[in-house]
Amino acid sequence: MNENPLHSTISTQPSDLAKRIRNFLIAMAAIILAVAVFLGVRMDATSTSLPQLAEESVPMDVALRNGKPTLIEFYANWCTSCQAMAPELHEIKQQYAEQLNFVMLNVDNSKWLPELLKYRVDGIPHFVYLNQNADTIAQTIGEIPRNILEANLDALIAENPLPYTQSIGQVSAFNSPLTPDKPSTVDPRSHGAQVQ
Repeated sequence: MNENPLHSTISTQPSDLAKRIRNFLIAMAAIILAVAVFLGVRMDATSTSLPQLAEESVPMDVALRNGKPTLIEFYANWCTSCQAMAPELHEIKQQYAEQLNFVMLNVDNSKWLPELLKYRVDGIPHFVYLNQNADTIAQTIGEIPRNILEANLDALIAENPLPYTQSIGQVSAFNSPLTPDKPSTVDPRSHGAQVQ
């Protein structure tokens, strides 16, 4: 019983054809998975983009002249809070479009520097509420829940005090008893200035 050892061992190595089929199936599965992830991310992204909202907004000069109350939003495309609010803000704009101007100003555009300074924008999203005469009524900063934003807009349209805002202008009758002896010639925002 001399068996040839080559004939008695069962081959445990997959054939070249089996390797090729396995690699092809893995490659196809990877491609299908990549397409599914890509489409899933695109579907999950907000259906309303900030540039789209800005394009649909009322131009600033028109809003200041047309006699309607106005909501100005200072935003940036990279602002995650601005992005998070975009879908709801789009719906709110559609709901209030006849009664209110919606203006969007991108803080990354130097064209809006005078407005950034005028409204003292130091955080985004920054909302400015203007009455029918384009006078500043109030401001809010940060991500605002929809019900609070709608309450403010309803009050703005009705010419009532806004319930959820930071007041602009004089907010108390307090006058500081301290007055400087002489006006300072050093810019107080200079980090190298010495306190005197």
